[in-house]
Amino acid sequence: MAESDITVPQSFLAMPRWWSEGSAWLEALPRLVHTYCSRWQLTVTGDMKHGSNAAVVPVARAGEPLVLRLTPPGPSVAEQADALRFWDGRGMVQLIDADPAGGVMLLERLATDASLRDVPVAEAIPILGRMMRRLAIPAPGHVRSTADVVASRMATLQAEWERWGRPFPEPVLRRALAAGSRLSRTESPLAVNGDLHSEQVLRGGRERWLAVDPVLMRGDIAYDLGRILWTRIDDMSDATEINRHFEAAVSAAEVDRDHGRDWVLFRTIDYWLWGLGVGLTEDPERCRRLMLAFA
Repeated sequence: MAESDITVPQSFLAMPRWWSEGSAWLEALPRLVHTYCSRWQLTVTGDMKHGSNAAVVPVARAGEPLVLRLTPPGPSVAEQADALRFWDGRGMVQLIDADPAGGVMLLERLATDASLRDVPVAEAIPILGRMMRRLAIPAPGHVRSTADVVASRMATLQAEWERWGRPFPEPVLRRALAAGSRLSRTESPLAVNGDLHSEQVLRGGRERWLAVDPVLMRGDIAYDLGRILWTRIDDMSDATEINRHFEAAVSAAEVDRDHGRDWVLFRTIDYWLWGLGVGLTEDPERCRRLMLAFA
């Protein structure tokens, strides 16, 4: 296939992240696909698809279906490749090859049009909880710990709350800070995927569900319980249902209920304030609903 046969979708070209940077990388995408197909002896077998930051191209090698993932080069590419090598297919998409300097990874083919987001929330939440536990194997000592993340954010939450007009009652902030003081210490050596939610879990062949785009951390596996809930909260009708799904998540992940509540509280307040800072509108409302359910 020639470079001229590779089309970058207009919807990818129009993504907001390219408004201020990345135009040269976008223009080079067809050439990059052609270059790596030649290097790794791949044949393009379908049209380019994309998320907000990365393009994926279905390819094959000796009849094996694979996918090229391309994103602007940067430290996160090497970190993600290291994470995929670490988990080595355990509940995670398998890394076949990578060139982090070029921003390119060759991965096993998953169903990019079938994620846990398409599955009823009552089925998806326990799957995510079990995946949290399955990924919890001893982590490399050099990766960032969940406790360090909490400690870093603890230093800024009060000021952000003031800056964004005290968007929730002060007692909620105090509860979050109290939870953070407990979570800023951990002796857990376990691996944590710090970006786990329904849209990051795709249907596979080797296993029914496999996670993609991991962020490898060390410490408390309950770190992303809040994200698991707020990303599906539009599918939950009221506080009773929200709490029922929380119970399903902690049960599947084998996490202490009170400890899990600490994580949901802290991470939801953290994300709420961060979202206001970058101009999000829908996600702060999702965070508000989640906090009201836990009041």
